[in-house]
Amino acid sequence: LRRGRRIAAAAAAPPRACTAAMPPKQDPKILYVGGLTEEATEETIHAAFVPFGDVTEVNIPKDFEGTNNANRGFCFVNFALEADADEARFNMNGAELFGRTLRVNVAKAMGHKLGSSKAVWSADSWFQNNLSEDGTAAQTDAPAR
Repeated sequence: LRRGRRIAAAAAAPPRACTAAMPPKQDPKILYVGGLTEEATEETIHAAFVPFGDVTEVNIPKDFEGTNNANRGFCFVNFALEADADEARFNMNGAELFGRTLRVNVAKAMGHKLGSSKAVWSADSWFQNNLSEDGTAAQTDAPAR
């Protein structure tokens, strides 16, 4: 500081929100179960995991690109209590179901993939495939949902 000069204190600015996205938080009550066969159904998965506690949901993602609409070889099992999920993970990891060894872990929270923040219409090919000559949406033969 120099003598005779005053330095004005900056007014306290409100804290700024962090611009970097926080990673999603894992839920320890949701288990990832890998190594499923095509015979596995929500009922069989539920029956295999219910001895460890209250199963609130079984979600088996389907392979819609395949010809037979089979499962993708994994599922997610939701438990009501974290302790029940932990017990199921401890006991079912390495267990066999329909002759295949299961891999059971706490499910990782879904994060953003590189490039997923880009809008689908940011590429010219999207416009060419989805818009007609007059700029309106192209007509498709898909049934309304």
